[in-house]
Amino acid sequence: MTNYSGTTGNGTAGHGDDAGFGQRVDQLGSDAQQFIDNARSAVADLGQTLDLKGRVERNPYGTLAIAVGVGYVLGGGLFTPLTGRILKLGVRLAALPFVKDELMGMAESAFQGYQTGRGTPPPGSV
Repeated sequence: MTNYSGTTGNGTAGHGDDAGFGQRVDQLGSDAQQFIDNARSAVADLGQTLDLKGRVERNPYGTLAIAVGVGYVLGGGLFTPLTGRILKLGVRLAALPFVKDELMGMAESAFQGYQTGRGTPPPGSV
């Protein structure tokens, strides 16, 4: 069996490398703590900039709806069959007033034509 300098018979490093490993672990721990502190500071700054607490107090249901929408989009729900159905329903509901106005106009024209055909003047023409 060949032994290299700085190793023991079972392939582990000697005690001199344990101090280096410990220093690296300590450095990683301090780097992680610094990252966490920076993240907390960034979240606090963002919260102050957006005034989230004030918005929630002024309009809790709107804030909840926005949070649900953002979660739905970030969760991958944007390209699902449910979203397609919701969009179809929204387009139909948005088009409903236009269709109603068209149908009312056609009905009024038909009624005026019917009234003229019977020999009675249409309403508002006298």
